[in-house]
Amino acid sequence: MIRFEKLQGIGNDFVVVDLLAPESGCDIDQGPELAATLCNRRLGIGADGLIFLTKGEAAPFAMRMFNPDGSESEMCGNGLRCVAQMIRSHAHSEDPQVSIETGAGILTAQFLADGQIQINMGRARLTRAEIGMIGPSEETFIEQPVGAGFTGTAVSMGNPHLVIFVPSVAAIDLPVQGPLLENHPLFPNRTNVHFIEVVDRDHLIQRTWERGAGETLACGTGACASAVAAFLTGRANRQVKIKLPGGNLQIDYQESAQVLMTGPAKLVYTGEYSP
Repeated sequence: MIRFEKLQGIGNDFVVVDLLAPESGCDIDQGPELAATLCNRRLGIGADGLIFLTKGEAAPFAMRMFNPDGSESEMCGNGLRCVAQMIRSHAHSEDPQVSIETGAGILTAQFLADGQIQINMGRARLTRAEIGMIGPSEETFIEQPVGAGFTGTAVSMGNPHLVIFVPSVAAIDLPVQGPLLENHPLFPNRTNVHFIEVVDRDHLIQRTWERGAGETLACGTGACASAVAAFLTGRANRQVKIKLPGGNLQIDYQESAQVLMTGPAKLVYTGEYSP
C-alpha cells in the first residue's frame, strides 16, 4: 500500500510520497512506472507529476520528480513549494527556512508569515550549454526565430524553457503549438514552452505547455524563466506578478541573477494506493 498526499500549487498538482516516513510503501526505483499510472487523470489519481520527498546527500532533504510520461524532471518550482509544505506539515523541520536538494542544485524554501512559501530558485542560466541547446556553447538565445512566425528566448532554471511573447495568450492554439515547440530540434532533451502576454511592466499573463506533461494550470520554473526573459527583452521590470490559469506568482529577478518565487502550496487530500 502506497501512502501519498495530493498537493497543488496554484493548480499545478502532484502526487507526493514521503519516503522519510516509515512504511511509505514504495521506493524511487518505481518512479517512472508509478508516475505513468498514478498521474493518469482517467485511470489513476491524476496529477501533473509524481514527487518523492527523501533524504538529501548534500542537504537535509531532497525531491525527485517524474512526469506523467515517466520521464524524470530536474525540478519543478510549484512542486518544490509542495515538498516544502509537506516537510512542515509532517514535522520534519520547524525551521523557518529549509534546504532541498534537486536536480538543479540545492534550493531554499522560506515559510512566510502570510502562509505563502518563497523559493530561492537559484541563478537563471542563459547560455546554450547551460540550457541544453545545440549550437555555440557560450551563445545566448534571445528573441530569435523558432518557426511558425514566433521568436523565442531560452532560459534555464535548472530545466529548459522557451519563452514566446504574443499579443494574446488566449489566441494561441496550445495543443498544436505546444508539442511542436517542446520537440524543437534546438532542444535535444525537449523543452518547456511558455506563451506570455505583457499587461504592463509589472504584470504578465502566462500559458504553459510542460515537457512530458502537456498543458498545465501553472509552471513555477516557467514563470521564473518568463520573468527573466521579459526583463532581458525590455518588456518588464525585475519584480513582476505573473497570472497563470491556476493563480498568481510573484517573481523577483535580482541583480545577482538569483530568482525568487513566492506563492502558495495547499494539501488537497491524503490517500492510499494499492498496486
